[in-house]
Amino acid sequence: MLTGTASAAEEQGRVAVISAFAPEWSMLVEALEDSRDDTLNGVTFVTGRLAGQEVVLFLSGISMVNAAMTTQLALDHYDIDAIVFSGIAGGVDPALDIGDVVVPAQWGSYLEALLARETPEGWMPLPFVPTDFDNYGMIFPRAVEVMRDGLDAPERKFWFPADPGLLDTARAVAAEMDFETCIEGACLGAPPEVVMGGNGVSGMAFLDNADFRDYVARTFEAQVVDMESAAVAQVAWANQVPFIAFRSLSDLAGGGAGQNEMGTFFALAAGNSATLVTAFLAAMD
Repeated sequence: MLTGTASAAEEQGRVAVISAFAPEWSMLVEALEDSRDDTLNGVTFVTGRLAGQEVVLFLSGISMVNAAMTTQLALDHYDIDAIVFSGIAGGVDPALDIGDVVVPAQWGSYLEALLARETPEGWMPLPFVPTDFDNYGMIFPRAVEVMRDGLDAPERKFWFPADPGLLDTARAVAAEMDFETCIEGACLGAPPEVVMGGNGVSGMAFLDNADFRDYVARTFEAQVVDMESAAVAQVAWANQVPFIAFRSLSDLAGGGAGQNEMGTFFALAAGNSATLVTAFLAAMD
């Protein structure tokens, strides 16, 4: 049984603005007007007005199951017109740099997979378990069967799209953006850019391995990897709610020359994502 103070029949349409954990959303919460906290199942939902939009802000929690659960919880208790994710991520496209903000056109769960047995002839996939991408050793990525209103039968689906209209708005806003380039004496090698379109992938693992990063970039033609966005995209698709995710690169997912860069550039990347999301909200119809 759900307990909390949020109304299950709230009539005010809102934009859901989601981040994975607290440091990512602090800038957004501080900018809220007429804010009010609600609680459902221990999750705090903050309603108010941000950049002229009526919003509900909440933390997804880290990783895929948390993100799916909290997103569906929000959809069940608020009248949500669109879902916007703001946060950090790892860059897997070697053409991108730390600080860049990536706004993919679609998201997939790249660790949804068959783990194959090893034989003298190599890794053996199962004939009755379809797979969809080249393998990485025993890992054979695959689509999932999904349902929603309007489908007569389950369909196999790997990619879940961002909303084209929201992407158009983001593209127009991105052309006017300037981002921070330094934090506490550490500076980026180049001014951050916004990368529109392409592919993002998500999974229940923190990726910090150069070889697997190369595999992800090559196999999925991905620009960015995180631990939540594909789960939120699938929930949005199932509920037929427009979705978009803004992910600023805090590290290179194991592709950097030294240690993982997240500890140095986390706050800068999170701030750049929040800056773009705020401008995006201001430009929404």
